[in-house]
Amino acid sequence: MDNLDIKIKQVFPEESVYKIPKRYNIFNGKNLPSFIKDWLIKKFTDDFGELDSESLLNFLERHIPQKNSAIKNRLRTHREEVTILTRFIVENDIQHDKLKFAIPDLGIKSNEGRIPDYIAKKNSDLKDGEIWGVITLAYIPPDGKEKGIIELVNYKPFKPYSVDIDYFKSNRKEFSTEEWIDVLIRSMEYNPKGFESLQQKLQFLSRLLVFVEPRLNLIELAPKGTGKSYIFSNLSKYGWLISGGVVTRAKLFHDIQKKTNGIITMYDFVAMDEIQTIKFSDPDELKGALKSYLESGSCTVANVRISSLAGMILLGNIPLNDNKLPLNKKYFTSLPEFFKESALLDRFHGFIEGWQLPRIKEDLKANGYSLNVEYFSEILHSLRDDSSYNTIVSELLDIPKSSDTRDTTAIIKMTTAYLKLLFPNITSINEINKEEFKHFCLNMSINKRAIIREQIHLIDDEFGKEMPDIKMR
Repeated sequence: MDNLDIKIKQVFPEESVYKIPKRYNIFNGKNLPSFIKDWLIKKFTDDFGELDSESLLNFLERHIPQKNSAIKNRLRTHREEVTILTRFIVENDIQHDKLKFAIPDLGIKSNEGRIPDYIAKKNSDLKDGEIWGVITLAYIPPDGKEKGIIELVNYKPFKPYSVDIDYFKSNRKEFSTEEWIDVLIRSMEYNPKGFESLQQKLQFLSRLLVFVEPRLNLIELAPKGTGKSYIFSNLSKYGWLISGGVVTRAKLFHDIQKKTNGIITMYDFVAMDEIQTIKFSDPDELKGALKSYLESGSCTVANVRISSLAGMILLGNIPLNDNKLPLNKKYFTSLPEFFKESALLDRFHGFIEGWQLPRIKEDLKANGYSLNVEYFSEILHSLRDDSSYNTIVSELLDIPKSSDTRDTTAIIKMTTAYLKLLFPNITSINEINKEEFKHFCLNMSINKRAIIREQIHLIDDEFGKEMPDIKMR
């Protein structure tokens, strides 16, 4: 172990996990996100760092559903009650007054799964959308005209960590800024030694901004193989990744027929991956709702007001030249037509230059101690609700009265997000190292907003490219 390994283990003894890439081969063929894998590795590793592989495999066989597993047979044939750790999708069936569920990894469809009222009343978080939890299933055989059905008879949300956010903030003081940056990168499941520079690390960490700051909207264009999809689909159960397919107003905001709200109301952020391949149904209606939402955090669909704190990030590929720079100076030509409107693009706060990031190679895989991904994701989720950082940023910045409001909003939101990530221990303006704050937080944010401003100017000269002259007090 190196010095950082030792420090992470000492400072976060219960919240850290020792990651050796070959250990994770045990999950080959299992469709599990990182926050589940880390929890399982931690669960079956003793105090000396030895993994009990046999017990872990037995647990996977009995309690992690796979389509070819014996779980459905145990339910129907042997009439067992089966307890599993899984993701399941809850659906309110208003027409039939039922709460249904599906388990895609077991091949259980929503018309085969039922959540009884007594379970729903005890668990207010059993609402439309995808949920991770420990659930107990029982098979109810056919009775007269009633078809056989699988019933959810017990439920416990998957939240193995009771997060003490003050403990986390206080422990940040034990690390230098560069050490802390490496801790964050390890916790994203990457090896900081595989990066070329501190600046490249900071660009990589920019992907976490939407995890910690409400209603932050970003665009990242990058070549293939830089890990965009992995970050947004594996690190947190509080985010939703749309990868290809058709996006509708009903899916995103509100379904008028089902009278149910869309995914924007269920998660901390929505990531649209492979943005070039996504199709948009009824684009004018959807664009109107999206503009309103990106601007204010709310929109109206059929007289129903939809509000949320979810952010949005667009993820797409961009062609590069031999110098690994974009072929076209107009970056937004890589976006689908739906997003090539200046007024819509102006509502995105910042741009991540993904071509500055390394391709994912073996030397970028995490190797050593890091924060357990499930614990880390709960911390990121908790930081969203802390408004004290925004107050500190607002006190620190001197903003000209002539500044464009969208520019200043964007810069304050991104700077606040960087402060949460890099200096979570800061509680007042007096504790700020102003040089570090300027370099790691403010300048990064100004640069990201400036790219949005310049790129909009290139497609619509009614938008100026000048940025407000924001300084520190």
